[in-house]
Amino acid sequence: MSDEYEMMCGIEIHQQLDTRKLFCDCESHLCEDGEGAYFRKLRPTTSEMGEVDRAALAQFQRHMGYRYQSCEGTSCLVELDEEPPHSVNADAMQVALTFSEMLGSNIIDEIHFMRKIVVDGSNTSGFQRTALVATDGHIDVGDRKISVLSVCLEEDAARKIETKGDEILYRLDRLGIPLIEIATGPDMRTPEEVQEVAYRIGTLLRATRRVKRGIGTIRQDLNISIPGGARIELKGVGELRLIPDYVRNEVNRQRMLIRVKQILTDRGTAAVEFAPEDVTDIFETSESKVIQGALSSKGRVLAVRLPGFAGVMNGDDGKLRLGSEMAQRARTRGVKGIFHSDELPNYGIEQPYVDALRERLGMTGGFDAFVICAAPEKKARDALDVAVARANEALVGVPEETRDPLPDGTTKYSRPLPGAARMYPETDVPPTTITEARMDAIRANMPEFPEQIEARLVKDYSLNPQQSRQIVRKGQDELFEMLAADGMASIAATTILNTFSELEHDGTDPGAIPEDSLIEAFGMLREGRFAKEALPALLKEMCSGTAPDKAIDKLGLGAVDSSEAETIIDGIVNERADFVRSKGMGAIGPLMGPVMGALRGKIDGKQANDLLSKSIGKLLGQ
Repeated sequence: MSDEYEMMCGIEIHQQLDTRKLFCDCESHLCEDGEGAYFRKLRPTTSEMGEVDRAALAQFQRHMGYRYQSCEGTSCLVELDEEPPHSVNADAMQVALTFSEMLGSNIIDEIHFMRKIVVDGSNTSGFQRTALVATDGHIDVGDRKISVLSVCLEEDAARKIETKGDEILYRLDRLGIPLIEIATGPDMRTPEEVQEVAYRIGTLLRATRRVKRGIGTIRQDLNISIPGGARIELKGVGELRLIPDYVRNEVNRQRMLIRVKQILTDRGTAAVEFAPEDVTDIFETSESKVIQGALSSKGRVLAVRLPGFAGVMNGDDGKLRLGSEMAQRARTRGVKGIFHSDELPNYGIEQPYVDALRERLGMTGGFDAFVICAAPEKKARDALDVAVARANEALVGVPEETRDPLPDGTTKYSRPLPGAARMYPETDVPPTTITEARMDAIRANMPEFPEQIEARLVKDYSLNPQQSRQIVRKGQDELFEMLAADGMASIAATTILNTFSELEHDGTDPGAIPEDSLIEAFGMLREGRFAKEALPALLKEMCSGTAPDKAIDKLGLGAVDSSEAETIIDGIVNERADFVRSKGMGAIGPLMGPVMGALRGKIDGKQANDLLSKSIGKLLGQ
């Protein structure tokens, strides 16, 4: 293994189940519009051990308020926490048990729900209900056996709609949708292996035929550590293709922080005492937009001296970035950011202001640094407090924390890593006893495993093994079989593996086409309403929400009869009579382009080729 990526990684996958909600009879789909506005403030409670979870406390200290919208048919008094939960959904429990059996796990004989403290507003109650269903399973990836520590059944969170100031708006349509959570051991050793494990678990989940599909229905949490580092949780990774990037970037981030610690240790740097100083007067004439914006709103400029931290907040080689870590912490207190000495002069703060600040703070040592914040005084003080705390953590190394994924494959700080102090028993949901008879019935009706589906697609539809594997890996095997009836297997495979990818590359989302519309379009193709060559153009038009029949009319793809097609082709051949006489039957290839362009997908390629051959033969007197 390369030292560059020496690492350990475990993965937690959260998959929505295609049943009704977990603790009521509401439907489990998202809605376009919410109604109502129910306002709540949440605070952490102590666990059964009398402790307050550090992540919950950090969230509470942000002093946010939460407003909730209901949706007809998808939310009720249970979601509003105005009514106790109903009995656990039997279908959701059955899926969790079936999947646990697919992993060879040990099923818990009496399943109890627990309350997990969550005070970020995503649960109206201030906690999430979760139950341990099974332990000690495994999956096979390549020649390695990856352990599955646990399978849990839990409720999904409310959907965040927007954040305005110190208030977050949530919608309750997603709250309570059943989730199955799968947690592996820290067994993965390369970024690519993490991705393969995610793919394998995803295909096993889809094999149950009882999971939801589409964006946001499955989320991955990555737990990454390296020698000398710490466990970091990347929360809510949605794009499987970006998993290797997230892993590599986190490994590099931890290596950077280990290097920062070594530099600070070699210098003998001590912990910084938080002693902010008001330096507003120094910056009153600064042209910095950030500072002038704060001062115009009656804000202040506060500064803290950081002895021994020069050069590690933004090193000359661009590889030391403790300053960005401090800024991410500061933003959790509602400020736009901070400035530090490694990046100044810049951003409208010129050298004379830097020199004046250094003198005010008594900075005489070669490794002295500073950090400043311009904002309302309390916010600036709170922001610098957590920024300095983050600087002091660098003396120890890599702090455990939860981080959010960003679209470019990097991450940002979210909150401290939760601990066991956030769990306590759920008293409103009775335990579920799992009998041996129930498990025997599950074992007698196990779903096909992905490799069994792949083999069946090869046998039943004459696909090659690579096509079959790609279709199953994409989770499109059910769709493929619906489209492939009556000799359409080859076209269905090409559509799923090639056409969809080409549409995505062009910035069009084939996932926007409803499944029933795809089936309808293939039915029209089967009936000869248009030629298969026109299918990509038709699907592209359907991506914008156009129904198949309307798309056919809009694109002028209505099929023509043979006599009409023959007349069009004869015209093309006669217009190029000299070329045809010089090339003979060799003109067929060059003329197929103009022919198919004129017919615009109204007949298929074979029929066009036959009619073109006939027309050329007539001209040549054959």
